[in-house]
Amino acid sequence: MADENKPVIGIIMGSESDMPAMEPCMKQLDEFGMAYEVKIASAHRKPAVVHEWASTAHERGIKVIIAAAGKAAHLGGVVAAFTPCPVICVPMKTSDLGGLDSLLSMVQMPSGVPVACVAINGAKNAAILAVQMLGTGCKGARQKIIDFKESMAQA
Repeated sequence: MADENKPVIGIIMGSESDMPAMEPCMKQLDEFGMAYEVKIASAHRKPAVVHEWASTAHERGIKVIIAAAGKAAHLGGVVAAFTPCPVICVPMKTSDLGGLDSLLSMVQMPSGVPVACVAINGAKNAAILAVQMLGTGCKGARQKIIDFKESMAQA
């Protein structure tokens, strides 16, 4: 039997300053009862750390990765280059261009290195999408999404 406490979702962000914007992601995953791990590493300042973390994610049992970054926002694409796991990007709102720079950087991936992308600061939706992805092969994750959508309809 699989260890329910073993992380199946990896969350990586480029900076500690991204943590407040990513708290809705972690809160939603906690509400779903989904195990996750969190890493802070910049694609530009710590590329070797990002490479090591991303390239070994699937060996650690990670099935979906959520990558949050701002400005140049290369983190999600770099992670996607090194992992077979699907990557969901969360563009961070920035003071310079309001996050539009991050969003455009994330959605302009080259052919062969796809990522999914949610709205600027769309951390909660990233969590929901990650569990939906897991639900394609896991009845338990699928049921969590079914229950979640039913609860939204009741509100």
